Amino acid sequence: VQLVESGGGLVQPGGSLRLSCAASGFTFSRYAMSWVRQSPGQGLEMVSTIGSGFLTSYSDSVKGRFTISRDNAESALYLEMNNLQPNDTAVYYCAKASFTYHERGQGTQVTVSS
Repeated sequence: VQLVESGGGLVQPGGSLRLSCAASGFTFSRYAMSWVRQSPGQGLEMVSTIGSGFLTSYSDSVKGRFTISRDNAESALYLEMNNLQPNDTAVYYCAKASFTYHERGQGTQVTVSS
């Protein structure tokens, strides 16, 4: 399993970013996929999950602001993030959905600051 995230960066409050994840080494279309994040000193937090049937779920903290999507033909996962706030600052990981999200990428840093 290889998961490679990209698209993070520094953005001002209210700004937007789009994260991408390139997946390989497994049959991407068969698995639910998640975006999880980790802030300094905190545990992993599930941000959003999309099932193999494209059913989506979001944490309450991002609902209405973030949109998860997937392209099975490209084995790619995306996270569109709008109206970013300072408490969205974290390392964001693409992961195969599971109880522990142990199969995840190296992460991409998102920093929201003025």
